[in-house]
Amino acid sequence: MNAPHPMAQARQQLYGDMHPHNLTPLWEVLHALVPPKPNTPCVPALWKYADVRPFLLRAGETITAEEAVRRVLILENPALRGQSAITQSLYAGLQLILPGEIAPSHRHTQSALRFIVEGAGAWTAVDGERTTMRPGDFIITPSWTWHDHGSQADGPVVWLDGLDIPMIRFLDAGFAQNNPERSQQVTRPEGTSFARYGHNMAPVRHDAPYGATSPIFSYPYERSRAALEELERHAPVDAWDGVKLRYVNPLTGGWTMPTIATFMQRLPAGFAGKAWRQTDGAVYSVVEGEAEVIVGEGDGQQRWRVGPRDHFVVPSWHTARLSSGRGCVLFSFSDRPVHQALGVHFEERLS
Repeated sequence: MNAPHPMAQARQQLYGDMHPHNLTPLWEVLHALVPPKPNTPCVPALWKYADVRPFLLRAGETITAEEAVRRVLILENPALRGQSAITQSLYAGLQLILPGEIAPSHRHTQSALRFIVEGAGAWTAVDGERTTMRPGDFIITPSWTWHDHGSQADGPVVWLDGLDIPMIRFLDAGFAQNNPERSQQVTRPEGTSFARYGHNMAPVRHDAPYGATSPIFSYPYERSRAALEELERHAPVDAWDGVKLRYVNPLTGGWTMPTIATFMQRLPAGFAGKAWRQTDGAVYSVVEGEAEVIVGEGDGQQRWRVGPRDHFVVPSWHTARLSSGRGCVLFSFSDRPVHQALGVHFEERLS
């Protein structure tokens, strides 16, 4: 048996001697810290609404919205179980509220979006203004704003929650505060924010009410859908995305939220998209229609048929391709604003 090389012995002795001093050699881990390409631990995943909905309804029978504070089933990435994360930087969950319930008022530093999946007639309130929820609506809860939810609907209302919880956790910047009032006082009529900022106009003397977040906190689906249909009829269809728009902050033209980008896109009937990959992992909610989604390459490739209210995640730097025979509308969100702010966003549109 050959004796260990003297240099190897010296290295191991060095590592052992410096370990109690909380030191470790970079050269042993450099390849993992600075890999040749993005190497996320996240995996692609699909949540079929037909499979998820029965568990939501059972949760409604088991715990009230007030007891739970937020009655949500978290969409956990299969590779990140126990971390309450769908990607390493984003959280997603499906929230249920039943007729007559109120999810009590609180606020937190995490930014949140609500994308309405099922039912109409519930409401959410943000800093004294309520907005009615309808399927396909995109609603924002800006960081550190009081918010509560309630329902006057005849049946269950479900929405997708998207938050930057893992990102804020990484920064050790998470705070929350409960409101002593079960439901905050309404101080402005519904639609006030949209009247001020939603018509390509803004008050002459104003400041940004929610800092870097859009002053419009409700983006109705009927407007988004009309824009997509108009562009599909009269504008070129992108070979990768179909017809895709991003939601914007009307005061800046930038992202609606400082940490989360939101998009709505339509895949025309007969669309066969080309493949792409990007550094920002994205979460998708199918609004209407059906599509085929292909994620990954080689032996790890996954192919899904998705329909209304299904949800799926395309992790960072995973090749993806979308197609649709009858047409499809997709809402999605990602952490792109942070990537762009740090100058680390990359995208490849493959042929």
